[in-house]
Amino acid sequence: MTIVSNFSDPQPPLSKGGYGGIVFIAPTPVGYRLGLQLWDGLPFQELWTRESTLDSIAPPGDRPVKTYRDSLAPVVAECWTRATQLIFVLPVGAVVRLIAPLLQQKATDPGVVAIAETGQFVVSVSGGHLGGADALTRRCAAVLGAEPVVTSASEGQQLPALDLLGRPYGWQRGRGDWTKIAAFITQQKPISVKQACGESLWQQMLPEGHPFRFDVEDDSLPQLWISDRLPPEENEEKTGRSRVCWHPRTLWLGLGCERGTAAEFIEASIRQVLRDRGLAWESVAGIASIALKQDEVAFQTLGDRYHWPRRFFNADELSQPSVPNPSEVVEQAVGTPSVAEAAALLSAQSQELLVTKQVFKGDGGACTIAVARASREYNPRRGHLYLIGSGPGSLNQLTAAARSALLDCDVVLGYGLYLDLLRPLFHPNQIVEASQITQEVQRAERAVALAQQGLTVGMVSSGDCGIYGMAGLVLECLAQNHWDGRSPSVEVMPGITALQAVAARVGAPLMHDFCAISLSNLMTPWEVIEKRLEAAARADFVVALYNPRSRTRTEGIEIALEIFRRWRSSQTPVAIARSLYRPGESVQCLTLEEVDVTQIDMLTVLLIGNSSTFLHRGHIITPRGYSVGASS
Repeated sequence: MTIVSNFSDPQPPLSKGGYGGIVFIAPTPVGYRLGLQLWDGLPFQELWTRESTLDSIAPPGDRPVKTYRDSLAPVVAECWTRATQLIFVLPVGAVVRLIAPLLQQKATDPGVVAIAETGQFVVSVSGGHLGGADALTRRCAAVLGAEPVVTSASEGQQLPALDLLGRPYGWQRGRGDWTKIAAFITQQKPISVKQACGESLWQQMLPEGHPFRFDVEDDSLPQLWISDRLPPEENEEKTGRSRVCWHPRTLWLGLGCERGTAAEFIEASIRQVLRDRGLAWESVAGIASIALKQDEVAFQTLGDRYHWPRRFFNADELSQPSVPNPSEVVEQAVGTPSVAEAAALLSAQSQELLVTKQVFKGDGGACTIAVARASREYNPRRGHLYLIGSGPGSLNQLTAAARSALLDCDVVLGYGLYLDLLRPLFHPNQIVEASQITQEVQRAERAVALAQQGLTVGMVSSGDCGIYGMAGLVLECLAQNHWDGRSPSVEVMPGITALQAVAARVGAPLMHDFCAISLSNLMTPWEVIEKRLEAAARADFVVALYNPRSRTRTEGIEIALEIFRRWRSSQTPVAIARSLYRPGESVQCLTLEEVDVTQIDMLTVLLIGNSSTFLHRGHIITPRGYSVGASS
């Protein structure tokens, strides 16, 4: 089916929880240098510093640096109204005094973060959830290698932030006393949850002993309402029940109208239809009509005003769905017996028509409205895939870019062992899905599916994700799904692979040409592996052997060593390393004739030197070819 659209689906403006529009304020030279350090990792809108600071430090090219002379307070006041977040390199007390007169309400105030001049601590000061300060704090800390200080109540209890719960799925917040419900959660009081539609993935975030009670019919409990319908009014009026609402965007509006009908008239009609049926305005996913209406000004106005995608279908497509109210008059006029009902069903990709066509006429014109429910909510976010190399296992071997990527993820996937090593970095608003080492294909397909739903997904591999890792498999899955190269977007975050980690532990064995060969024949026939071993041995490469031996695959390493013994001296240095940078690490430097295969398993990597590699006091060295000592 071809969907004709006059514009691509519009994206909503960046919320206060986003990373755009960050204003960085650093009066001193030390703070200014911290700002420059963070610049590549965060999308600054601008950086402010004292004029005297910039006089002593050269400005960074054409980047947006602004200066002030006297008081900082007017600068902060001016930035407050247009920034999504502000980062200060100042003491927390000074930051509090600067922002105190400007604070209004947490739903609209920018998030505020303070960084110690030492670069040791990053503190979420204000707007932790809706202002995005908590997330920004973690990200700054990851880039700087600092300690994040986040004091939100949900953080301390390892619970997801209720007012951020639906954001990854494109849900919209409805009414409710969010502060009061948050207080109940802080006090560990039970919260009733009624979820009628929308993604239930968020439930995997919840730790044991969480306060949420699902589908419990108890009007005395405060309630989290997740639905495209409005909650029953009488409960709150009669019992004083506290409730907060999230509305998944599942409702597609099929529209028809007389040419030139006013947008205000159509909007008022839509609101009446939804209100009469108890449906939530916030759950509207988008609008749809016949292709002849692509240039209808009212549809364009409503789409731009409420960030609704607009979808248009030709007459042949609109003739396909079975609708309850076909019209011969409409068919004679535009070539299809239905516009509103058929367009709603086609956009929702379902047969669940909640509202059959309703006709409205008035001074503003005339319009027809139908409403269909989609089985999956519309998410305006474009999904993103981070393919993350986690290094050898120790957190201090993880790159700053990989740390930032992990913090940015809605969902993190990986083999359980690797995720356990990263667990101290995860935060309560993330879903962490572990799977077995043999489930690589399922893991890749799961990552792609989640990203196609608009989520930010992290796929973790040990070492470097592009070297015997998951990056290739995920990209293969995308290609098989006719990926356009843009949605979801993909970012590969490199990591320290095993051969680099071994080399660092034993000296400098990779100073000349080298290669890596996996001895696992699960994906590659052994005949091919053996040819590669023979070629590498004959060509005198330094060789790293991955996946050398498992419980069921024991002969391969014997054959590999025999091949190298035919082409290398028995005294060729060999490094055998296991569980590098993790508990139980062991590293041996020995010779080819001394290798004992019974000490080798799947957590082991071997590094075999070339003909010039030598051992010196426990270190393996491969000469690059310089004439050492020639100048003395």
